[in-house]
Amino acid sequence: MIPLVVDLETEWRGGQNQALLLLKGLYERGHAAELVATHGSSLSHRAKKHGIYVHSVSRRMRRLSAAATIRSILTDGRIDLVHANEAHAVTAAWLAVRNRALPFVVSRRVGFPLSRRWLAQARYRRADCILANSQWVAGQAAASGASHEKLRVVYEGVDIPPLPTPSEKQAARQRWSFADGDVVIGCAGALQQDKGHEWVIRALALLQPGFPNCKLLLAGHGEYRPELEALADELQVRKNVIFAGFLKDVSVFFQAVDLFIFPSLFEGLGTSLLSAMSYRIPSITFFGCALGEIVHNEENGLQVEPKNSSRIAEAAARLLRDPDFAQRIAEAGRARVIEKFSSDLMVENTLNVYEELLNQA
Repeated sequence: MIPLVVDLETEWRGGQNQALLLLKGLYERGHAAELVATHGSSLSHRAKKHGIYVHSVSRRMRRLSAAATIRSILTDGRIDLVHANEAHAVTAAWLAVRNRALPFVVSRRVGFPLSRRWLAQARYRRADCILANSQWVAGQAAASGASHEKLRVVYEGVDIPPLPTPSEKQAARQRWSFADGDVVIGCAGALQQDKGHEWVIRALALLQPGFPNCKLLLAGHGEYRPELEALADELQVRKNVIFAGFLKDVSVFFQAVDLFIFPSLFEGLGTSLLSAMSYRIPSITFFGCALGEIVHNEENGLQVEPKNSSRIAEAAARLLRDPDFAQRIAEAGRARVIEKFSSDLMVENTLNVYEELLNQA
């Protein structure tokens, strides 16, 4: 089988990581998948390093450029199906396949309703399968017009890492000059307002009197960083907040962290939360969206109400004061990810969808 995966995003986000995991997994299973990506994008660079065949398209008018490239690729008949991995790719791939009898798969990772515009609806009507990354996303898509019959849920996955050794953990902490007695709270994601970092910084200020050695390590970059820095200054915790920026190797971040908080306010699933749990890090997140599909409150993580720094601080203090409880939560979290959210399972489930579509063709 030769699937053609299309992803025109220029930055490295969770969706691009899923695309790379999928491509690698397909190759490992003997399927020579190919990728259409924007020239110079992070996904393009990383895919090439793994030996994946990449068709590069211009950043200028990338959707039209990609559509023309896809049409050219399809002329020799070697491609079995086309899989659009993100929104720009959906338009480009639709333009290329709308008049062809070729299976067309669309990934859906956001809970926003589908646009009612003719073009948006036409793209999803042409899709033979809409792959939602959670039951919540599938429900949101169906409620706004997506066909129930076309929707399939394939949870995003993460590689299951070996647990860090004491020396690896120490080396990771030294990267940011953490002292032996420091408690490192981690938060990873693009620095955008809807990712909820504000509430973690506010929670850190509430934790400081009881836990003066708490540090907050923020991994990611984005336009909201100046506001977050100003808030840390205002709350007088700036010296305890480390803005790590974008990390090419995020494993060192998870190796350094003692407790993870995932405060996103609107999330289709949450792969950084999955990664933290896979590293056996006790984790806290909000109620809502798809987060309850990952975390069973009090069993493999803690959930609190959104936009409530007091509740975040109380949950964090509970885990810090009761290391046995924190350890149970962390072990159950890793087991949950292994059972339901591994990259291997994501690849297998996606491959099953591909085979189902090809058998129907």
